Order: sequence, then C-alpha cells, then structure tokens
Amino acid sequence: MSMAHAAPDGLTAQAQALAEGTVTSTSLVERALLRIEAAQPTLNAFRRLRAEAAFAEAEDADRRLAAGERLPLLGVPVALKDDIDVAGDPTAFGCDGEFPPQETDAEAVRRLRAAGAVVVGKTNTCELGQWPFTEGPAFGATRNPWALDRTPGGSSGGAAAAVAAGLVAAALGSDGAGSVRIPAAWTHLVGIKPQRGRISTWPHPEAFHGLTGYGPLARTVADAALLLDSAAGSHQGDLHQPPPVPVLPAVGRDPGRLRIALSFRSAFAGGISRPLDPAVRQAVVGLAETLTRLGHEVVEANPRYGLIGLAFVPRAATGVRDWTQRVPDISVLDRRTRHTARQGQLLSGAALRLSWAADAPLRRRIGAIFTQYDVVLTPTTATPPPRIGAWDALSSWNTDRAMIAACPYAWPWNVLGWPGVSVPAGFTTDGLPVGAQLLGPAHSEPLLVSLAAQLEDDRQWARHWPSGTPGNPENQTGRVPHPRQPSAAE
Repeated sequence: MSMAHAAPDGLTAQAQALAEGTVTSTSLVERALLRIEAAQPTLNAFRRLRAEAAFAEAEDADRRLAAGERLPLLGVPVALKDDIDVAGDPTAFGCDGEFPPQETDAEAVRRLRAAGAVVVGKTNTCELGQWPFTEGPAFGATRNPWALDRTPGGSSGGAAAAVAAGLVAAALGSDGAGSVRIPAAWTHLVGIKPQRGRISTWPHPEAFHGLTGYGPLARTVADAALLLDSAAGSHQGDLHQPPPVPVLPAVGRDPGRLRIALSFRSAFAGGISRPLDPAVRQAVVGLAETLTRLGHEVVEANPRYGLIGLAFVPRAATGVRDWTQRVPDISVLDRRTRHTARQGQLLSGAALRLSWAADAPLRRRIGAIFTQYDVVLTPTTATPPPRIGAWDALSSWNTDRAMIAACPYAWPWNVLGWPGVSVPAGFTTDGLPVGAQLLGPAHSEPLLVSLAAQLEDDRQWARHWPSGTPGNPENQTGRVPHPRQPSAAE
C-alpha cells in the first residue's frame, strides 16, 4: 500500500498522477475502499459500496492508461449520492425498503464513465432529499467529520462527509433547496449548484419539477469544476437543455473588478425566521473584506425576492409525492415524508401550474439586481451545523420551521434555476465550518467559479482538514478517531 499512501488526494492531482503513470487506478480505488471501510462505523457516509465493480473498472482503466488513452477522469474514483441511478444498483434515495436494481446508468453517470471515472459507491441522503440533515431509519445518522455530534448537512450529507474526510476526492450530489451548498458550507467544501439542466437529470426529464439539479462537492474549486464539466451535458429527453458552458477554464481566469452585492436578507417564508448567527455573519463579512482587498467593490444590497416561496412549495411537495410512488412500502417512510406527499397531492394541480407561471416575473424581479451588480454574496446557511438528532421529534410543521430558520438563503436560486457556488467562509470559535454563497444570473458558472478560485488562492482553505480523518496529511493511517468529541456538559 506504499503507492496508495503516497498518492495525491485531489481529483485534479489524481487524474494527473494517473496520466503520468505515477499511480494506478487499482491502488487509488483500493485506498478509497479501505478508507471508506475504516470510516463507515464512525461517519456512515455510504449507503452502498461497489467494491467488485469498482476494481473491475479500475483494472480496465489501468489497461487503457497503459495503452496511452487519456480522458479527464480516467481511473479516478468518485462517489455518487443515492438519488442518481447506477446500473445494477438500487436507487433508494434515503428510503427504507427493497428497491430493484436499476437497468441503466443515469445520463450524468454515463457521462462520468465516458470521462473515465470509477464509481466506488453511493452516499447517504435523507428521505427524498427533504431536509438539511442526513439521518433516517433506513441507515442511521451520517456524521460530520469536523464534529461527530453534528450533521454534515443535507441532503447530500453523505457525499459531503466522504469528501471532507478524504474518503474520495469528489462526489456528485443533488441540490433542490441547497442540498449541495448547505453540506458544503457545513463541511468546509466547495459545492456548485449549476444552471438548471447543465447536468442532465435523465431518466427524469426534470427533477422535482425543475427545482433539483446535480452538482459537485470537492475540496477545491478546480476539482469541483472538473467534476462538473465531466458530468455536464443534456439528454434529448431533458426538459431543460442550456447551451454548453465549459467551467474548468474559468478557474485560472482573472474575474476582473466586480461589483458584489452583500446580502443578509432572506426571502420571505411566512414569517419564519430567526436572527443570523453572529459567527456566520462575522465569517461572511470577513469574506466580503477579502473580496474588497482583492479589488472588488462590495456594497450591501438585497435582491427583491417577493413571494418566491409560493413558487417553491408546490414543486417541492409535488416532487416528494411523485417519488413516494416509486417506494416499495410507503408505510415505512418518515411520518413527515407521508405528510408532505399528501400536501403534494393537493398542490399538484392549479397551484403547481401557477408556480410555473410565476417563473418569468420572478426572474425579472430578482434579476434586476444584476443590472447593478455582477454577483450576490450571502451566507449559505444562517447557523453552524446542528446536532445529530436535533429535529427527530419535531412535527412536519416544526421541522419546516426549523429548516427555514437554519437554511433560508439557498432555496430561492432553485426556483430561479440559476447557478450558485458555496465556498468555505471560516469556522466558529469551537471549530464548526460555515460557508458563503456566490450567486449569479443565468449561465454565470464561469464567472462564479473564477471568483471562487480567486478567493481560494488567497484564503487557501483546502489546507484545512478535520483532525483524525484519512485525508488529513497528519493522519494517513486510514483510522478515523473522533475529531471533536462533545464535552460532558453537552
């Protein structure tokens, strides 16, 4: 295993090492599987492993590399959230029960395979991606590598925990209300929600009525952009087919001097709110000060969100209703899931049509801010990561209230379908990660990625690892001790 321990941890670095012949795909896959196995009792990041299939794919990649073939991710191990179809594996999307194996890969997986990636496993997610935590009766609780008593976020929490701990270099998640960006913020990662349709959701023409799209989680902007470009592209059956926009070339591009709107006001959500956590505010203000020092003009200004929540709720609830129809036994689902499915049934007619009719006016109203500013900067979440089990006993209504209060900033961009990037903003005094969002208008991924890469070059956030994790350069044993144990007082 000497070669495996000497291998690089970043996606870009692994791809380069494979192309140069200094490491093999088989050794990278072996290392990833050993790390996952060691971490699983503690972090519980994975729902399914594909050890036999991954080794076969790695051996094939090594033969192709030896023959001189080169592809962007040839031989690199990656993980996928368990709402993405992989041929031969079930797609349970956080639910309990026996799901049939899928017959074909999702289009995004097909494209990743075409780029040479090796899929080592599928990561945990809460039931149907509804909540900003990754816990449930089907698999237990996925824990945050930075603090094991905290959630890594959701719903792409397993993917985030796997990348933050260094089990894999990058993972593909999905984002329907912040489900990539929220766990990115709470695990000190870069998370990209691309333009609607940038990465195909086929075999679904659209996911959750246009709210949900796939997006990468990685430790660096370059790694996230590489995974995004490798997975991007449309299927002929997709309802949303944006023109191709390569993102990786923007990583090394100077964004120029930008006007950036710093916004702490969230969209109206029925009066449900609580004050922004002071540690989060301080971290985002610090990021704004960095942007000013880098030459950008940062001004406090807020998008005019209006009643955008009325366009979100029918799509989200109907999307849950749609997914419950694929579940083998609805009775084993969380009571809150069943409640939302009933709500979705009621909203699946006129309310759903009206929510789509609101799209164009909402884009004009909110998009007006981009006539004065290039980018909007907001907190990714209003709080640091909550404790495991904090919302277990809550009713549907109180879960929604807690979710909206903790995560009020991400979901409006899912209604709009526009891109956003969550970047690490720093830590609370007790070492919990928090993040900030860079938000842009339609098709602005290259600009956002260019700005994020400039911030990363200054802040060097990828140097920070949770203690005791396999990827941490100070702990390369594969063992995952508790990085932060709760005190007796907690």
